[in-house]
Parts: sequence; C-alpha cells; structure tokens
Amino acid sequence: MSIAIDKSKCIGCGKCHNVCPGTLIKIGEDHKAYIKYPKDCWGCTSCIKECPVHAISFYLGADIGGMGTKVHTEQKDGILHWVMEHPDGKVTEIEINPKESNKY
Repeated sequence: MSIAIDKSKCIGCGKCHNVCPGTLIKIGEDHKAYIKYPKDCWGCTSCIKECPVHAISFYLGADIGGMGTKVHTEQKDGILHWVMEHPDGKVTEIEINPKESNKY
C-alpha cells in the first residue's frame, strides 16, 4: 500500500505532514509535500482526507484487488466522497456521511 503525491497540485499547506503517524511525508524546499519511501506508507489514509486540493491519492495495487486504481477524497456539503479513478478511465464514488459512519 502506498500513496502518490502530485506535486503540481500541492499547495504546501503541510496538513498531510502534520497528520502522518509515521512521519513519512516531508515538506521540501519548494514547500511541496513528498514521500521519500512510498512503500513504507502504513495505508491509514489520514493525509488523503486532510489534503484540501486532492493532491494525494492512495494507490490500490493488485495485491489488494485494486489493479492500479487511485483513490482520493472530496468533501461536499458535509459528505465525504471517496473517488476511485480506475486505470481504464472509469470513475467510481462512494458517499459517506461522517455523522452516521459509526452508526452500526
């Protein structure tokens, strides 16, 4: 499991760096986030949920059935959208209401 950071989208806010429990995300001299060793990522997805510009994606490799799909999150009207971009160009979304996520 690993993340991918698109430096061209990164605005250098540092939120991802602040929430990474493994301190794996660094901020470069250009004030952009990067992860030196993506394979060391724990897969907690904290950084993905904090990134306000969707510059970080979670890579779903073949080892967990993702076959190269990338996932990022978006917030719209209090609803969390997990957006999956498949290698074939298909986009799938899962909506989660955080207020009801622990309901069951």
